[in-house]
Amino acid sequence: MHLIKHPPLFSAYLANFEQVNPALSVGYFSCANDEHIKRSHFFEGRYENVYITEEIIPELGAIQNAVIECAADILELDKYCLKSGFWFNAMEPGHTTSVHSHDDDDELLSAVYYISVPEDSGNLVLHHKHFTTRVTPAAGMFVFFPPDISHEVSRNNSKHTRLSLGINIGPKHT
Repeated sequence: MHLIKHPPLFSAYLANFEQVNPALSVGYFSCANDEHIKRSHFFEGRYENVYITEEIIPELGAIQNAVIECAADILELDKYCLKSGFWFNAMEPGHTTSVHSHDDDDELLSAVYYISVPEDSGNLVLHHKHFTTRVTPAAGMFVFFPPDISHEVSRNNSKHTRLSLGINIGPKHT
């Protein structure tokens, strides 16, 4: 994987996303409505965060490994000192994600990984000090950014669901 650095933003592509993403999508849609799956952040009629584990969708392991490798490079830390947490975000047509940040706990870095990105399904909009950056996502793409940067996702104007993973990276506590 080749990491592209544009501080404070970094991007990369998962090398085998064409094999991993269909399994992530099928896994998500097969169990997202299971009553035992944890959900949070209920806004405008939907849960923005759906927590499905690697035990349920094994392909999440490939994402976890890639995230930790990139985060270690970006943060210039040993990968064994880092951990990550993640959640699915499914945006149906017409949905948005409101402005927020991820600096609630001990996060060192935040990221998003794109699984399914229909055309015109919304951009990642990052608000950093005196400028705004819009990222047009693509399947297989990671975008890494500091957790204190406010960000949102513009309206999904497509007729299909956009599926991504929100990710936070922090120190591994022993």
